[in-house]
Amino acid sequence: MSSHQPYPHAGVQLNHTAVYASDRHLSAEFLAAILGLRVGAPFGPFLPVDLGNGVTLDYCEKRDEPIQPQHYAFLVADGQFDAVIARLEAVGVTYYADPGHTDPGRVNDLFGGRGAYFADPDGHNMEVMTRPYARP
Repeated sequence: MSSHQPYPHAGVQLNHTAVYASDRHLSAEFLAAILGLRVGAPFGPFLPVDLGNGVTLDYCEKRDEPIQPQHYAFLVADGQFDAVIARLEAVGVTYYADPGHTDPGRVNDLFGGRGAYFADPDGHNMEVMTRPYARP
């Protein structure tokens, strides 16, 4: 009998992920400004945005082919959510209640919290939410 567990998850944490952008400075600065964060010092080809929970989004330029939009979701406190919406409105970025971006200027109330979606400069679908998704 093997001591290897089929679903070992204890101690596994996401540390960083690369986010492709046509302009790493523009995209990193955009997200940091919207979320109220800071852009870190460049590390090789990467420009990190530290999310504060030990995870960084490492922006990396990709200019030889189109950026394939991805989805990134950020769990924030209620007060931070209001600040994010205010920052989006201040810079004229439309937010939506749904991931398909069909319900503009509205937030959702999924899982007893609030959430909204917006696009970054390369079309990545960013989400802010105050409650994590309920999982079975």
